[in-house]
Amino acid sequence: MPSASVYDMDGEIVREEELDEYVFGAPVNAAVLHQVVTAQLVNRRQGTASTKTRADVSGGNSKPYRQKGTGRARQGSTRAPHYRGGGVVFGPHPHSYERAIPRKVKRLALRSALSDKAATGKLILMDEIVFEEPRTRQMEDLLAKLPIPRKVLLLLPEDKDLNRNVILSARNIQRVRLGNVASLNVVELLKYDTLMMPMATVERIVEKFGQDADDALQMKRHPRVVLRRQIRRAEQAAKLARRAGNANAATADEAGK
Repeated sequence: MPSASVYDMDGEIVREEELDEYVFGAPVNAAVLHQVVTAQLVNRRQGTASTKTRADVSGGNSKPYRQKGTGRARQGSTRAPHYRGGGVVFGPHPHSYERAIPRKVKRLALRSALSDKAATGKLILMDEIVFEEPRTRQMEDLLAKLPIPRKVLLLLPEDKDLNRNVILSARNIQRVRLGNVASLNVVELLKYDTLMMPMATVERIVEKFGQDADDALQMKRHPRVVLRRQIRRAEQAAKLARRAGNANAATADEAGK
């Protein structure tokens, strides 16, 4: 089961926290990560680049000179593409670059990115992050106490009122990127070297992207698939419990002898 160290405000490790296997222990799917990152970056493009063809350029209604007798090549308009001020051939025109990604693929990519952070030791958990008043120096001192070599993504719960002092203390630090669970995306998870978040954020992530949340989403369209999956999980849990009980009984018998 994946785990991460939990730090206090003094930068000391207070405990090792076991993380949700489904969210932070998923296999890292590089193909899905590439697909989602590419789509997310492409969807940021506005697609407003535009050029004028010879039909859109004003002027050029008459021939620049007569057809024959000049010794020059025949021309029909000064707005042809090879003239200065003429139209553009094969230039860009406004269009959408939007690329749709299935919801299940997006959620799988998020779990892969979170699992990669947990597996490589780039996940820093805080028992809580509390400042009595907004001070950038306090946030700088806290970051200096933690093993954060470079840029860090500070992920907070969605309630901004509870984190107002933290937000005001961190927003002026260039190497800190503020985010919350609602704005969680794969590009930022991969872009920043370290992921830092309080335990409240971990609980919110598991609540939103955990196995129960996926089952609830899929139950609307494929209830039989979800029910079969839940039955298999219950059977596996019962089997593991029986094995653990047998192991404990064997240990007790050996101790009694």
